[in-house]
Amino acid sequence: MESFFTRYRNLVVLLVLLMAQLVGLAVQVRRTSSGTSTLDSADPSGVRLIRLWASAVISPPERLIHASKMGMNFTWSNYVDLVHVRQQNEDLKKTVDRMRLEEAALLEDAREGQRLQAMLGFQQKYIYSTVAAQVYGSSGSDRSHDFYIDKGSRDGLKPDMAVITSEGIVGKVRDVFPHTSQVLAINDTTSGAGVILETTRIRGILRGDTSGRLEVVGILSDQRIQPGEHVLTAGGDLIFPRGLPVGVVEKVVRDPDRDAFIDIILKPAAPLNRLDEVLVITSTEPRFPPQDVQDLAASKAEEGAVPTAIKDQVKASEIMAEKLPGLIDPNLPPDKQPLNDDSNPNPATRPPQPLHPDEFSPSANDDSGEAPAADTTPQANHSTSAPAGSGGTTPPASKTNPQTTPRRDP
Repeated sequence: MESFFTRYRNLVVLLVLLMAQLVGLAVQVRRTSSGTSTLDSADPSGVRLIRLWASAVISPPERLIHASKMGMNFTWSNYVDLVHVRQQNEDLKKTVDRMRLEEAALLEDAREGQRLQAMLGFQQKYIYSTVAAQVYGSSGSDRSHDFYIDKGSRDGLKPDMAVITSEGIVGKVRDVFPHTSQVLAINDTTSGAGVILETTRIRGILRGDTSGRLEVVGILSDQRIQPGEHVLTAGGDLIFPRGLPVGVVEKVVRDPDRDAFIDIILKPAAPLNRLDEVLVITSTEPRFPPQDVQDLAASKAEEGAVPTAIKDQVKASEIMAEKLPGLIDPNLPPDKQPLNDDSNPNPATRPPQPLHPDEFSPSANDDSGEAPAADTTPQANHSTSAPAGSGGTTPPASKTNPQTTPRRDP
């Protein structure tokens, strides 16, 4: 049997020659960017035609192989090799949980900081001395409403001290230990406080019922009491200072034991079920802010400076008196000094003489023209006449009392 090349030798040779010629042409011809074909010497910037044919032949299978490889890698990574992915997923879950806990802790710290800032502002403005405490535990019973704080006798706490917040009263200290204390809440059945209604000024007793609600008992029925009225401490129990917020009237109900009395159910001003920080009033002596203390010290200093100023003025007046010799004469006794002399500085001058003197006028023979002081006084009346025949003469008219009628001798 003849071989294929022997049988088709001429055809094979022809095909080889044609292929060689085509290859030679492809090497010499270049394809330009405009799509035309030119010789290699005419435009050396074009791409050889043989390279275009080789790229056209090799690119499809190469792309197919690359796509197959990418598909296999995708299938392996996402559907076969999942061991590391599961581990990474677990690690990410743990990281997310940790971040959630940290976020919750930061949020709680932020809320606590806000509460402490508000309480600090209230403590600075409050006139009584207080101690801040942290609530860390409760009684654990539904019938008992008390809790524990982290301050005790070492911090100056004593039984029956009032416990408050910036919103209102909370309770009073029941038992005191060295580092902790037990506080009885105001909504306990054994607690009590004197309160007063802000608008109607009606007084009552505050206590808690069995369900933990606040109520005011011992009040006669009054139509003026309406829901929404604020209730304040009355200050008569000697525990809570006067005027602290207690709550708001929620509703008014009849007293089941006494028909003429009512019970007032209150909504507490302080959050009794979610307390975190409280203030314990350790002293009811007024505590003034630093600015007020400085103002009081300044006022006292001014009061102490007044006597000193008066002394300085007195001393200055004495110095001026020494420098003014006309005011004090060392040659005169004290009662004759110019400052102490109360005599009339302008004595009466000599009265004018009458134009036509008569018997009532002063005697013209009197050189002085003035009657003696003893003769001119109303009390000294010297108008007496001599006995008849004695040779006496009538006294001058100037020596008679002008208020009496002169008597003539017969």
